[in-house]
Amino acid sequence: MRKMSERQRRILQYLEQFIREHGYPPSIRQIQNTLGLSSTSVVDYNLKLLQKQGLLQREPRSSRSIRLSDQSTPILLGMHSVPLLGTIAAGQPIPAPEDIEAAEAVQLPGDLWPESTEGLYAFLVKGDSMVDAFIRDGDIVILQRQRTAHNGEMVAAWLPEQHEITLKRFYKEGRRVRLEPENPSMEPIYLDTRSVQIQGRVIGVIRRYELSMPA
Repeated sequence: MRKMSERQRRILQYLEQFIREHGYPPSIRQIQNTLGLSSTSVVDYNLKLLQKQGLLQREPRSSRSIRLSDQSTPILLGMHSVPLLGTIAAGQPIPAPEDIEAAEAVQLPGDLWPESTEGLYAFLVKGDSMVDAFIRDGDIVILQRQRTAHNGEMVAAWLPEQHEITLKRFYKEGRRVRLEPENPSMEPIYLDTRSVQIQGRVIGVIRRYELSMPA
């Protein structure tokens, strides 16, 4: 989705407020006058852009046919949408498909994520190997896509030979990689550097609708 302009955000907010108060959408002329826009063509142009982004629907032959889509709700609430790509193991690695398509999304509070969320994605955690990092079974981790990592960073690592993905602390030790759990009862995983592909770095954790930042 392209970045929304402040004008488009104002139009979307006005539409939501008007429809909520009146039960039907405003006319193009009402949008123009209320928001102080220069012409109805400016309104129409921005409505087309919002429609192209999937944030509203319009009937071409009616001036009061605007309907907001479900995708507009997170924007109106100041939320950022991040794709939830499936399950990642925080214990022993579990099988994961190479090409995962997001079936749903996670909404992040805009005041905690004021910058762009481009390149972010989420995984549901399965297992308890990261409990000492305050990541438990059933939590959702937010990751920044990247292919490299520094020692000590918490990463999603793809293990192509095992066709598996796992959540661990990353350490490069010469020609091998140590994937370290944050649970003293579990052993680290040692692999050749060619057998590990970094998929992303953990930058946040969601637990019971609360967001926290791992150390």
